[in-house]
Amino acid sequence: MAISIALSVMLLLGVEQLRIQARENFTQSISGTDLVVGARTSPIQLVLYAVFRLGDATHNIRWTSFQAVAAHPAVAWAVPLSLGDSHRGHAVVGTTAAYFEHFRYGDRQPLAFSAGQPFADVFDAVIGAEVAAQFGYRLGDRIVLNHGSGGIGLAEHADKPFTVSGILRRTGLAVDRSIHVSLEAIEAIHLDWQGGAPMPGVSIPPEHVRKFDLAPKEITAALIGLKNRAGVFQMQRFVNRYQGEPLLAVLPGVALDDLWSVVGVVERSLLAISALVVAVGLSGLVAVVLAGLSERRRELAILRSVGAGPRVVFLLLAIEGLMVVVAGAALGVLGLMGLGALAAPMVEEHLGVTLSASTLTPEAWRLLLLVMATGFAVSLVPGYRAYRLSLADGLTPRL
Repeated sequence: MAISIALSVMLLLGVEQLRIQARENFTQSISGTDLVVGARTSPIQLVLYAVFRLGDATHNIRWTSFQAVAAHPAVAWAVPLSLGDSHRGHAVVGTTAAYFEHFRYGDRQPLAFSAGQPFADVFDAVIGAEVAAQFGYRLGDRIVLNHGSGGIGLAEHADKPFTVSGILRRTGLAVDRSIHVSLEAIEAIHLDWQGGAPMPGVSIPPEHVRKFDLAPKEITAALIGLKNRAGVFQMQRFVNRYQGEPLLAVLPGVALDDLWSVVGVVERSLLAISALVVAVGLSGLVAVVLAGLSERRRELAILRSVGAGPRVVFLLLAIEGLMVVVAGAALGVLGLMGLGALAAPMVEEHLGVTLSASTLTPEAWRLLLLVMATGFAVSLVPGYRAYRLSLADGLTPRL
């Protein structure tokens, strides 16, 4: 029974630990960024497409608007993002070299390269770890971007292929599923396009695009870092009241908390299932002890005959049940820590979730104490049953 309780406690505490730490990592999907700026829309939608590459922007923002925001005295750095194109179902992000310098995730971890370097030429591309693994891309490989985002059948910019110049280390974020190119590259591949389609009879070779003005006309969103975080609300008001066009600035942490509350029903369901497993384990403890009382009636009767009162017998059975619960809980905690120490590197590498295997969260400790208190309560049931067994019943031979 101790093993059954240990496995139940491992599941319950494991789900709780993973839930808490996954939430912390989720809310730190982008850290060190004070504001996310985009066209006027809902804060959650802005964060979804700017951070997680999910959905599409309702509108773009003018490059001059971005420059006005970036030139504000309170702004330390600004990273533009241009979305809309894709490569075999993965988002293409047009940005600048500042993206690799200032983007942070988790506990303010910077982006790192497993191979190569940031884009230096117009037709250089930096790909995420998942893109590289899925398609087997290596440095120097040529890739072709699609016009638009989504599924199969999109028009290709086949006349202007890109060369893989860098591969990012795995983060567990949307970065792993993205292809990063320069803003000038986004302009270059659309020089001979108009209205979402190639212009008939017009084709500009890659070697000639540098003769054109490749300065961006508009972008999708921007990441903003401030010199002093105390002025974040003042800067937010400046952006939201910008007169040039309707803009929206959101605090990413607040928007991510709101987004987590929407999907939080899943974590609560997992926790409820784990609690049911613990309840089944404790019920099994009661059932096994009650079933064993029939075999131990003579033993209990002998204890009564040598002077042990009903209360002593009751306490003995209750303490026995509590010891099984405590032993199971201790084994469960040790097993969880051992499993966490083994799995933490793999979980961080593939899911980007940093697990702390050495300590339990305060919520996990409260659950553990609740399990032990509940285990003690249910252990009173067989104790009460033993309490009611009479001395004569225990010593009378059964026919």
